[in-house]
Amino acid sequence: MMQRKGSSDGTITQATPLLDVTTHHEEEENTTPWWSKILDLEEAKCQLLFSLPMFLTNLSYYLITLVSVMFAGHLGELQLAGATLANSWFSVTGLAVMVGLSGALETLCGQGFGAKEYKMLGIYLQSSCIISFVFCIIIAIIWFYTEPILLLLHQSHDIAKEAGLYVKYLIPGIFAYGFLQNILRFLQTQSVVTPLVIFSVIPLLIHILIAYALIYWTDLSFIGAPIAASISLWISIPLLAMYINYAEKFKQTWTGFSVESFHYIFVELKLALLSAAMVCLEYWAFEIMVLLAGLMPDPTITTSLIAVCANTELIAYLITYGLSAAASTRVSNELGAGHPDRAKNAMRVTLLLSLFLGLCFGLALTFGHNIWIQLFSDSAKIKEEFASVTPLLVISILLDAIQGVLSGVIRGCGWQHLAAYVNLATFYVVGLPISCLLGFNFNMQAKGLWIGLICGLVCQTGTLLFLTSRTTKWTKLNVSLGQD
Repeated sequence: MMQRKGSSDGTITQATPLLDVTTHHEEEENTTPWWSKILDLEEAKCQLLFSLPMFLTNLSYYLITLVSVMFAGHLGELQLAGATLANSWFSVTGLAVMVGLSGALETLCGQGFGAKEYKMLGIYLQSSCIISFVFCIIIAIIWFYTEPILLLLHQSHDIAKEAGLYVKYLIPGIFAYGFLQNILRFLQTQSVVTPLVIFSVIPLLIHILIAYALIYWTDLSFIGAPIAASISLWISIPLLAMYINYAEKFKQTWTGFSVESFHYIFVELKLALLSAAMVCLEYWAFEIMVLLAGLMPDPTITTSLIAVCANTELIAYLITYGLSAAASTRVSNELGAGHPDRAKNAMRVTLLLSLFLGLCFGLALTFGHNIWIQLFSDSAKIKEEFASVTPLLVISILLDAIQGVLSGVIRGCGWQHLAAYVNLATFYVVGLPISCLLGFNFNMQAKGLWIGLICGLVCQTGTLLFLTSRTTKWTKLNVSLGQD
């Protein structure tokens, strides 16, 4: 039976529960019940225990910005349209870029941890934070000119003005979000996830109080929402930093700040850019949908509807993202340890679990869409339109559940360049052209836009499934770990 990975003092043993889930399957092959041939129950249990904290953590951080949108939305339809457009702009130009850049750590830290190159994890974390900081400066400059950019894209003047004002006060928050994503990946690849729930729920609860106070108890009103989001995101940073610095389990993977991290910036930058391209190409497709909605005959209603749908899709993705992170960690750890068969088994289990969770969320949305839309708006027209587009939204959520896991596998293997090509072709050659055709030429408006998105998701999911099931590159590491 395979021994646990780690040092003799046990500092790593507690941080690697996912690395030991498949050590005795061959010995029990003839004694396991028939259902174990369909679903590896031990693997599934470990992945669920990993994914639930990851889901709660990522959902809590995303809700920080979404709660601000909800508070702002109840100030009026114009404020709802401006806040939802601003939040979509934040998600695509900020959140997507930061999540994408940090995806390099899922490959580098994950495979490095599996190969027991523990010191490199801290080096990679620092390099990634430097890269994210530089990109945050670029994003901040772009956000300062959000209003004229949206006007250039033919958005409604009133909505663009509100969105531009909202985004300016989110600028401090993007720096916190960039550091936050890197720290989460650093911990995730070591299978340290349960404490993250505490460090994410505390800022969320504080945020609800801050947002309500700034919006309704001060003269800030609308701009109080993004200010509250920026403050709350920064609360998480010192909490996580102290945890990593003082927890005994990280004494091998975090040895303090080092100038050595600057030597690995360009090594990591290439993979980070590919990871960002992989994520952003998909996120940008959703943002383009919101912008296209602004060109419809009733832009206030249509923009709000598509933006709410996009936010709902993202929340559904966050539910299955915990499993995507589990797949990425399992695959990268096992490939780093030289166990490709276990990596493939982990992928199969994660796909089944993710599909089940996607079905559950879809059913909940089908029967509870009236309750859900009330969180965003009191408008009867928006409620009616959301009810009609809900069946299409459920289909896209199911497809997203599958491709989310496959994307996690891609990150774990270091195949981000393949996913970037796939996302470019499926969304921009297939999905968006169909959206424009149905939405404008066939006058299907919001429904037409979302049907086009579904077509892109079908092509994306099918292609990623083919690549991960047919490729022969599972037997070796495909990313240089930058060793001297």
